[in-house]
Amino acid sequence: MLRQEYPRPQFVRNDWLNLNGTWQFAFDDEKQGYQKKWMDRESSLDKLIEVPFAYQSELSGIHDESAHDVVWYKRSFDLKKEWMGKKILLHFGAVDYRCEVYVNEQLVGTHENGHVSFCFDITRFITDKDNVLCVRVEDPSFDESIPRGKQSWHEKPFGIWYTRTTGIWQTVWIEAVNESYLCDVKMTSDLDTMSEIFDFKVSDAAIGKTMEISISYEDELLVKDTMLILKQEFSRSINLIHNTVYRHGVHGAKHGWMWSPEVPNLFDVTFKIKAESVVDEVSSYFGMRKVHAEKGMVFLNNKPYYQKLVLNQGYWRKGLLTAEKDEDYIKDIQLMKAMGFNGCRVHQKVEDPRFYYWADRLGFLVWGECAAFPSWHKEAARRLMSEWHEIIERDYNHPSIIAWTPLNESWGVEDISWSAQQQNYALALYYMIKSKDPTRFVISNDGWEAVKSDLVGVHNYRHGQKEEVQKYSDFISNLKNKEGLITQLTAGHQVFAKGFGHEGQPILLTEFGGIAFDTTSDQGWGYTSVSDEESFLDDYRRIMKAVYASETLHGFCYTQLSDVQQEINGLLTFDHEPKVPVEKIKEINDMYHSLTIHQ
Repeated sequence: MLRQEYPRPQFVRNDWLNLNGTWQFAFDDEKQGYQKKWMDRESSLDKLIEVPFAYQSELSGIHDESAHDVVWYKRSFDLKKEWMGKKILLHFGAVDYRCEVYVNEQLVGTHENGHVSFCFDITRFITDKDNVLCVRVEDPSFDESIPRGKQSWHEKPFGIWYTRTTGIWQTVWIEAVNESYLCDVKMTSDLDTMSEIFDFKVSDAAIGKTMEISISYEDELLVKDTMLILKQEFSRSINLIHNTVYRHGVHGAKHGWMWSPEVPNLFDVTFKIKAESVVDEVSSYFGMRKVHAEKGMVFLNNKPYYQKLVLNQGYWRKGLLTAEKDEDYIKDIQLMKAMGFNGCRVHQKVEDPRFYYWADRLGFLVWGECAAFPSWHKEAARRLMSEWHEIIERDYNHPSIIAWTPLNESWGVEDISWSAQQQNYALALYYMIKSKDPTRFVISNDGWEAVKSDLVGVHNYRHGQKEEVQKYSDFISNLKNKEGLITQLTAGHQVFAKGFGHEGQPILLTEFGGIAFDTTSDQGWGYTSVSDEESFLDDYRRIMKAVYASETLHGFCYTQLSDVQQEINGLLTFDHEPKVPVEKIKEINDMYHSLTIHQ
C-alpha cells in the first residue's frame, strides 16, 4: 500500500490510523447518488480506487482523464478498542474541490477549498467496528470561480495546462485524543534574541491542567518549561540562551543553532498536557531563522543571501499532483541541491506537508504558492482569500518556507494594471497574509503588474538577444518610474500596476529559461529548444551568465525542474530523472556567482 507515512510531520501523535488504500468509487454524472442513497451502509459503488490518488491518475487504478463533475468514495474501518471513550478526529490532507463527508450514514461535515487540510470530530458518529465512511465530491469542470492553477479545462492537457485533479489527492487518516488535548501551536522564531514564541490553542477540557514544553538539540535537552493552562489560547516565549540547560558550546550557540539551506539545524520539541499523568503528547520541531529585505537585497539570518531557485510544478507521471511515495520528495530536493539550487518556487500548487518536512530537514528554501482562479469573479476572489487563510494556518511552522505568492502573472486579476477593484483585492491579499504571518516575504503578483510587494519578481522568457546582459543591468533605472515601464522584459506588461512603483525592494528574475530538450522524442514544447546535451548546456550557460552579470538582480527562479506532460523544458524528465549530469548544471550555477553581493 502506498503513502503510509505520517501525514502531518510537524504535529505528531502516536495514536493514528491511515485510511489510504482501496476504496469503493463511482462517477455520478447523472447526480443520482443522493436519490440512490450511496451514503447508506447497504449501498455499494461500482468501481475501486486507490486513495490518495485522483481518478485521472495511473496510480488510482482508474486512469480516466475525462471530466466527471461529481464522484463518490466509500470504505469501512474499525477502531482500536482502546480508542473507545476518546475523541476521534477524521483528517483529510486535501480534496479537490467541495466535499460532503458521511460516517455511518450521517453527515459529519462539509469542506470547500481543494488544496488544504481539514478535520472533523466524528466521535458521536462511530462505533468500534464496521464503521462506514462515505465522501461525495463536486469538482465542476467549467466553473471559473474555482482556483484551479495548472489544471486544464479541456479533456486533454494543452499549452501550459495539465491533467485535472478531482477528489481525494492527499492522505486520509484518523487520530484518537483525550478530552484534554492540544489543538494547535504556532511557533515563531526571534533570531535576534534567540527566543522561540509558542502560541497555543487547547481544548476547553485542558484548562486547569499544565503544559510542559521540552526543547532538545541533537538529542540533548536544552529547556524544560511548565506552565498552568488558564485559558484556551495562550502564549509562551522561551529564550534559548538564557534558559538553556545545555552544557556544551553555549557561547557559540547563537551562530551554530541557525537554520539555513547550508546548515539546516532543527530543534526537536515535545508538548505534554498533564494532569496526574500525561493526557496528550505531541512531537514537533522548529528552525531558528529570519528573513528580511534591506538595501535592495534579501537577508537570511541577517546576512545577504542570493536565492538560486528552480520552478517546481509538483507533478508526477503516474500520480499527477500526488507523489507515489515519500521518497520522491527526498529525491527531488536532493537533485535540486545537487544541481546547485538552494530553493524552489512551488508553482500553482499547495504542496503536501511531507515535501515541506523534507525541505526543513534537508535544508531547502521554498516559496509557497496557491492555485489561481482563471478569471475575475467576486466568488473566485472570496474562495482564493479563504484558501490562503487555511494555507497559512497549516504551513506556518515550516522554516523552509520564506515567501508567500498569492498571485501570479495577473491570473484571475487580468485588469489589475488599471482596475482599482483588482488592485485593492491584491492589496487585501497582501495585507491579510502579512497580518497572519509577518515573518515571511509576500510577493503580491509575481511576474508583472505588482502592487505592494516585499520582493519584485519579474518574468522574462525573451532570452537570447545580444542586449540580454544590459537588460538585466538596467532594471533599477527603469523601475524608479511610478508608471512601471520595461514592457519589453515582461511579455508586454508593466512591472508595476498603474500607481505603484519600485520602493527599493530586492529584484529577482523569477521565471526565465525553459529550454526544451527531450531525451526520448521530439514531441512537446519549450520557450527555446535544443537537440542534444551539449547544446542544452551551452544554452543554459549563456542564459545564466547573463543573469549573473546583472548588478541589479538579487536572485532567480529558473523554469523548470521537470518536464510535465507536453512541456519538455525541465532539467529532469517527467519521471524526474536528470537529462544531463547534475554536476554539470551545478558547475554552471556555481561558476558565475561566488556569493559576492552587488551593492
